[in-house]
Amino acid sequence: MAELAQLVTQMESGALPLEASVAAYARGSELVKYCAAQLEKVESQVKVLEGDMLKPFSDDEATQ
Repeated sequence: MAELAQLVTQMESGALPLEASVAAYARGSELVKYCAAQLEKVESQVKVLEGDMLKPFSDDEATQ
């Protein structure tokens, strides 16, 4: 996440040459995919305590 934030800051500054901007965008895309996969992995491992029972976390519960 820190690397991704740094890339975004550099790209938003407008100081990068075109070739460096394209490379930063490509690296940023890779990092976003990696972070999304890690988040999905963790979400599938989270358990929610409901009463005395543990059950898998679901998106429905997150929106309540």
